[in-house]
Amino acid sequence: MNRRGGDANASLAYEGAMRRHPSLLPIAATVLAIAVFSVMDALMKRASSASGVYGALLLRSLLAGSVMGLVWRGRGGRWPGRAALRLHLLRGVVAAGMAASFFYGLVRTPMAQGMALSFIAPLLALYLAAVHLGEQLRRAAVFGSLLALAGVAAIAADRVGAARLDGEAVIGIAAILFSAVLYAWNLVLQRRQAQLASPVEVAFFQNLVVAAALAPAFPLLWQPLAPGVPADVALGALLATISLMLLAWAYARAEA
Repeated sequence: MNRRGGDANASLAYEGAMRRHPSLLPIAATVLAIAVFSVMDALMKRASSASGVYGALLLRSLLAGSVMGLVWRGRGGRWPGRAALRLHLLRGVVAAGMAASFFYGLVRTPMAQGMALSFIAPLLALYLAAVHLGEQLRRAAVFGSLLALAGVAAIAADRVGAARLDGEAVIGIAAILFSAVLYAWNLVLQRRQAQLASPVEVAFFQNLVVAAALAPAFPLLWQPLAPGVPADVALGALLATISLMLLAWAYARAEA
């Protein structure tokens, strides 16, 4: 009884805090989305290592896009206006390059180091959001971003120093850093997109555009899928879709 009462009290305290501080809800949704994305990254790294980045990413986009297309239509989805459609197309193309370069680098880099290197993205997004969205650049955020950037630089330097003879590792680091730059741009686009479209529409069109952007390379890059890869990719598609919708919901309610 005491334990159940304690859980109930904790739940009520949490709900009360959320009501008093509604800005915590988008933050909580974003934290959950990043956690879900991290699990998806691990699944996609395993699938990409087994069957190549291209096949895993294309299949993930097709699966997620097909399911979300049905959900979008079932909820009465209508073709978006010009402004929203332009953002869907632009963000989808950026996301295709971002994801392809990230997973290409991730299969050549230890998971922890690859994830740490990718964290320059939100740091860059701080400044891009100030320039393109007019958001306030707070002193604490600037200090935190510089401190985190120093940590990322230390990780990269240690990895390169330990792998001077391993060209694949260096290429992997470069690919992840390139992906992080695209991800920062993606975050700014995500904020603008979330203000014009529902989370379901965002998830559907992003997967649709990514699949369309990747499709022309099918004759050159497709490889047969290894056993177990379809299951990893299917679960990755589910997790990626959940994360996309959580982020779209959060970014519609808080600054990037």
